[in-house]
Amino acid sequence: ATKSGGPNGSIRFSSEISRPENKNLAASLSLLEQAKKEIDSYSKGGPISYADLIQFAAQSALKSTFLSSAIRKCGGNEEKGALLYTAYGSSGQWGLFDKQFGRSDAEEPDPEGRVPQWDKSDVVEMKNKFSAIGFGPRQLAVLSAFLGSDQSATETILASDPEVSPWIQKYQRSRETVSQTDYEVDLITTLTKLSSLGQRINYEAYTYALPKVDFTKLK
Repeated sequence: ATKSGGPNGSIRFSSEISRPENKNLAASLSLLEQAKKEIDSYSKGGPISYADLIQFAAQSALKSTFLSSAIRKCGGNEEKGALLYTAYGSSGQWGLFDKQFGRSDAEEPDPEGRVPQWDKSDVVEMKNKFSAIGFGPRQLAVLSAFLGSDQSATETILASDPEVSPWIQKYQRSRETVSQTDYEVDLITTLTKLSSLGQRINYEAYTYALPKVDFTKLK
């Protein structure tokens, strides 16, 4: 396994965002750039890295997806949905995914060919790509929502493989339950591992010195 592939901010380079496999990410990158400008404008610890911003955005988007699912299961009632997610959601599983900040941005685009065009990939290619980073059928199945524009179509393809099919069925059943526990916990765990690949975290990033106080002048 390469043990690489976590967020490194390289998507910000025009030569990488313009690749066919990244064509649907331009709008998301634009939003991140706007958010970065605002965050940097009031940050006392220096500008936030694109890598950390992508990490935080992924976490926020996933939580929003879980919350939206809870609201739908409550007939669209946002208050009840929020209560359901608070009571049964898997927020306690975030672990390192929630805490690892201090990533450095790459200084050049990532090599081409590392990310396939998922909509055009077959099961064998998907499994090989996941195997290259140390992931197996279980992780492939739980990340189905992110492997192309149509999760249902992706899962139909994945379900044709005898190693992946049981996991697809497991997560489909879980998503039909009130709490989605199996699906949410495994998805959070997988994204935690994915976000940590190849990372060297500087836990002192964004720290800054507080102004000195002359206590002799305090009354």
